[in-house]
Amino acid sequence: MNTVQHSDIIVVGAGPAGLAFARFFLGSDIRLRVIDKAPIAALQNPAYDGREIALTNSSKEILQNLGVWQRLNDDEIYPLKDAKVYNGTLDYALHFQVPKSMRTMRSLDRLGNLVSNHHIRKALYDEVSTMPNVELIGDACVDTVKTGEDRATVTLSDGRQFTADLLIAADSRMSGVRRLLGIGADMNDFGRTVIVFRVSHPESNTATAQECFLHGRTLAILPLTDTMSNCVITVDNTQAQALLSLSPAQLAHEAQRMFGDKLGKFSIAGTVHHYPLIGVHAQSFVSQRAALIGDAAVGMHPVTAHGYNLGLASAKTLTSLILQAYDKQSDIGSWQLLASYNRQHQAHTRPLYHGTNAMVRLFTTDNKLVRPLRDLTLRVSNNLPPIKHWIAKQLVG
Repeated sequence: MNTVQHSDIIVVGAGPAGLAFARFFLGSDIRLRVIDKAPIAALQNPAYDGREIALTNSSKEILQNLGVWQRLNDDEIYPLKDAKVYNGTLDYALHFQVPKSMRTMRSLDRLGNLVSNHHIRKALYDEVSTMPNVELIGDACVDTVKTGEDRATVTLSDGRQFTADLLIAADSRMSGVRRLLGIGADMNDFGRTVIVFRVSHPESNTATAQECFLHGRTLAILPLTDTMSNCVITVDNTQAQALLSLSPAQLAHEAQRMFGDKLGKFSIAGTVHHYPLIGVHAQSFVSQRAALIGDAAVGMHPVTAHGYNLGLASAKTLTSLILQAYDKQSDIGSWQLLASYNRQHQAHTRPLYHGTNAMVRLFTTDNKLVRPLRDLTLRVSNNLPPIKHWIAKQLVG
């Protein structure tokens, strides 16, 4: 007979959101059990997956406070100093820089930083794996979850059963735990595929991210080293296979052509990866004795680079409420606490989610009647300082 083991919190998902959540409890008496379907060896040394994460300055501060930033090597952190957005052609750009007020008040010299997803995950794992109050369980699939007035129960596919005062779902935007909890989500399948790969090039990228809403395709150039960038091509699913079937040299040449040869000849510098483009926003971030964080709560379109920044924000918001309750010897899974988290994070994310989706629809609609509106939106935004300043503040965080 299996003995049911109890902890204060169960976290399902040892990705960057789930591990960051756990790390907030360093030095606390709160006991956590973190469960993931990947083997421990894969969590210890995550594979490169092509994703470069744009971290705002606020997210950098969170990771510094968690001791995670210090685990990254200097050559794994790429400064993002400027951002440009193009519409249709590459002859006019909406240009974002750090607002002068923030340069002075916060001594900021960049919009943010780019760090590879696998480096963030490894740094987080290395931090959390040393915590005495955290148990990491790998190679484990959740079969059922049940929540009641006084506890949450998680049963694994191998029959093991765990209980906790609070259950946290951090298991991706296609969260199985979210479904088991009966929480619905607004899902947006964009019908598009994201293809990502690194390229080397002779000309400097000037640490500038460049988002090109071309007709029929979107190309993002994310600066890594001075002469290496991450290419992100977004195409309709019907076009994806044609690009993925190209040789590395052909794919590099196609990206080079799309970018108008601005950085010289492209050469593939690594492996090619692709992902379906699906956005998701849970209708609620909580249910009885359970909460959603990270992509399980909000999976953003990558165009505004808010994804993991919102994941960190969700972890910080919820853990702050939990630690306050614990210090007061209050119930860390109470409905009052969870409702407060839901209100705060919904107010933060819902306008961003729907606003981003509206912007994407506008700039990826190639109807000839819409193209002038796209161009007008770009030019108005570029020449109205309050709008431009507000957008830049969102990028900075």
